[in-house]
Amino acid sequence: MPHVFVVAHRAAAFSYQDAGVLADLRHNDDLDHRIAQAKAAAEMRVAKPVKPQPKGYAQGSRVLMELIGAPLGGGILGWAIDHWFGTSPWALLILITLSIIVAFRNIYRISKERAE
Repeated sequence: MPHVFVVAHRAAAFSYQDAGVLADLRHNDDLDHRIAQAKAAAEMRVAKPVKPQPKGYAQGSRVLMELIGAPLGGGILGWAIDHWFGTSPWALLILITLSIIVAFRNIYRISKERAE
């Protein structure tokens, strides 16, 4: 005789459906909190306009880029020419020297501009 298992349906104190409802409520509370934070952040952005930086900062950045970029570019280009034509180290030395001269000339021009 086959065994028949009878499953009794008992009311559970807490079901999966209840967990989904609680999760939705918790998600809604979290969502409301996040929306309130986003609105407050948006109001702060509107309340405090961003002041543009003075021209001196831009000039300083340009000077820094000239001091770094020109010798670096001259060095890379000089190394590549030396590598291709086998003229090591002459193209590297000449281009680094020229790039440093050009960088200082550009810095001198930047210093002549009026900072406002």
